[in-house]
This record gives sequence, C-alpha cells and structure tokens, in this order.
Amino acid sequence: MAERKPAIDTGLVKDLADILTETNLTEIEIEQGELRIRVSRDNPAPSYVQASAPVHQQAPPAAAPNAQPASAHQPQKTEGEKRDGEEVPSPMVGTAYLAAAPGAAPFIEVGQSVKEGQTLLIIEAMKTMNQIPAPRAGTVKEILIADSEPVEFGQPLVVLG
Repeated sequence: MAERKPAIDTGLVKDLADILTETNLTEIEIEQGELRIRVSRDNPAPSYVQASAPVHQQAPPAAAPNAQPASAHQPQKTEGEKRDGEEVPSPMVGTAYLAAAPGAAPFIEVGQSVKEGQTLLIIEAMKTMNQIPAPRAGTVKEILIADSEPVEFGQPLVVLG
C-alpha cells in the first residue's frame, strides 16, 4: 500500500496567511514533526502596503489617517541621524504591544527608569506573546513604535539612555 500523507490543517494555513497580512511579510514557514508548511505571496495588494507599511517605507498621503497614532510615538529621524542612547531592536517579526492587555497601563513610559531584564513591551508572533526585556538598566528616552503596530526584525523599538 502507498504511504499515507498527513492531513493538512487548513486552519493553520489560514492562520499563517493572516500573519502574512498583519505583519506585511511575503513568506512564512513552519515545521511540526514531519509536516512542513510554507505560505508566501509575491505581490502584496496596495491596501496591505498602505495599512501595514513598515516604518522605513513612506506611505502615500492617503494612508496618513492610519499612521497618525504611530507618529505620536515615533519622533522623526532623518537618514544618518544618531539617536541619543541605545536602541533596543526587535528580535522578531510580529505585532508589538506596549501594555499587557487593552486598556492596561503600559509597561514603560518616556522618562521612566528600567532595570536590566524588565519587560519593555511584548511582541506577538504566531499567537505567542514574547516579552522583550531591557538589555541593561537605564532611562527610557524614546518609544519608537505605537501600540499594536507590526514590527520587523531589527527595527528599533525603544531608546534607552
């Protein structure tokens, strides 16, 4: 008899596709035992780019209403300008949250002193909440992202002084 292949979990494929949409990724791949699933898209629709554009891309003026909440936390920085302090980069792609739950107090605020290892924010990736700790003690100089904002690997999140 022929070897039977495991059934594909369509719910998992849909979840992966949703992650692509939410994070503006073009490809995602996971492995579970013998099962390996890769979901990718070649050309994201323009509405995805406008609604979920990473910080380093310039959105057209039509996307400005979606970007306004983020601009309150993202001081404008010109190319080549250095921030005063140590940038804490995102260790992964996902959605960043500044508080543990909607309506809860934020983990940090500008001007607040933090200890090494203290949670600065959380990043949700593949339905897992990942705490992002302070790499060292210091003072929060800037918060560079807005709550519920998609973030890229290596993207600066917080500046510690």
